[in-house]
Amino acid sequence: MNKIFEVPLYAYERSPDQDAATPVRHKVIVIGAGPVGLAAAIDLAQQDVEVLVLDDNDKVSFGSRAICFSQRTLDIADRLGCGQRLLDKGVRWDRGKVFFDDRQVYDFNLQPDEGFANPAFINLQQYYVETFLMDRLRALQAEGAPVQIRGRNKVEAVGTHEDHVRLEVETPEGPYTVEADWLIACDGANSPTRRMLGIDFDGRVFEDNFLIADVIMEADFPSERWFWFDPPFNRGQSALLHKQPDNVWRIDLQLGWDIDKEREKRPENVIPRLKEMLGEEVEFQLEWVSIYTFQCRRMESFRQGRAIFAGDSAHQVSPFGARGANSGLQDVDNLCWKLKLVLDGDAPESLLDSYDSERIQGADENIRKSSRSTDFITPKSDMSRVLRDAVLDLSEHFEFARPMVNSGRLSEPCTYDGSSLNSADALDGPAQTRPGSACPDVPLGGDFLLPKLAGQFTLLTIDADAPEILQEDGIEVRRLALSVKDDMTLALKRRYLGDAPSAVYLIRPDQHVAARRDTYEENAFRHAIRRASGKE
Repeated sequence: MNKIFEVPLYAYERSPDQDAATPVRHKVIVIGAGPVGLAAAIDLAQQDVEVLVLDDNDKVSFGSRAICFSQRTLDIADRLGCGQRLLDKGVRWDRGKVFFDDRQVYDFNLQPDEGFANPAFINLQQYYVETFLMDRLRALQAEGAPVQIRGRNKVEAVGTHEDHVRLEVETPEGPYTVEADWLIACDGANSPTRRMLGIDFDGRVFEDNFLIADVIMEADFPSERWFWFDPPFNRGQSALLHKQPDNVWRIDLQLGWDIDKEREKRPENVIPRLKEMLGEEVEFQLEWVSIYTFQCRRMESFRQGRAIFAGDSAHQVSPFGARGANSGLQDVDNLCWKLKLVLDGDAPESLLDSYDSERIQGADENIRKSSRSTDFITPKSDMSRVLRDAVLDLSEHFEFARPMVNSGRLSEPCTYDGSSLNSADALDGPAQTRPGSACPDVPLGGDFLLPKLAGQFTLLTIDADAPEILQEDGIEVRRLALSVKDDMTLALKRRYLGDAPSAVYLIRPDQHVAARRDTYEENAFRHAIRRASGKE
């Protein structure tokens, strides 16, 4: 077994809260120290918000679990101060191949355009992601940031009140009570917090079973996503192969409905399946094996008064398309700047309702795409299978059929069309940078655009004049001035200008576009700032 599963990352220590005569009140408490919970704590700590993380574990999650991390997640990780470590360790990839029976029908490139700091995806075991996030949290602590983490602190009860949340916590040395102005629940798909508050999910539960096997082996397969429909080694089902660091390979095999899960997980049953796929001569060892089914469901509302849910505790999708952890990191990205403004008194509490509406929009998009992928991969009728197989046959020779092949629409950031924080689009510019969209990166000489847009409101001007600093009702907006004359790659023009001669963008702290116009008009942008901070 990998030693990383055995070493405590945040071992239990007695805290002063356990000896306090009355419950200690914290600004924010995060439940759960997985990738989403740790990212939330880091994001808040970087903004000087006092935050406490509670987890009933004290180690990384067992097994590689989530492994595919998207470009948008890497952009967020850069802002959190640990993106380079993920990139250095991860396996980069942007290409995939689709097989039907024993033949390749086509391949694809997720990032045909150049000019981004980060690749389309990396593969990296979740335990490394948690380790790197934890290292970043410790570094922030060493710098004096107001962040704590307590391992083996299990939340046993949650009570919500009008102005705070009260938690009863169990430890190896007995229980104690603590309070928070705000609670962020990041405690996973089986969220005890959600159950304690009596909240359920709405959506679909799928009955298909899949085997995950992480195997250690020397292999010369390229760093690509390979997906099989009806392969000879798993007839009537599907299979997936991904490369991870340390010569670890992720293999997913569809098993069908009526199986004995415990029996299928035994090595004597797993190994023959893998040998049939990889070949009898291939030597490998099992690192982790699991059987999973999945759901495409979400909470009706992600905000329950002072308790806010993020990641798998709020929504669940099938694994096809790498939408679980990536959407959870986007939840954090959306939430934390808003919570900071509310805590500082620079925005009304109702701004947090936009977290609920925007991230429900993101969850519904993920659920819709994930459900469609699942229906294509696992046809529910003979006619559906005939249609699916015809599409696969056509895709080998005809490009028009390839977009209909659905082996998992891979994770992309949600565009918040119709958000209450958006101003009307006043630029005849590229659709990819319309209000509500996440800003695409652009090379700027030896640097890139996105780091210059991180963590603050920004007025991005392209061949347009505007004030260097704009103050509006407690919100400070700083200008970033660019010109297409310096844009040797033309990426800035393609992604932000189109045919317009100039542009001014209001960018939110999470790097989403709030407003855009062809020139700076003070009243329009002051209105846009108020709107983007929930004041109109």
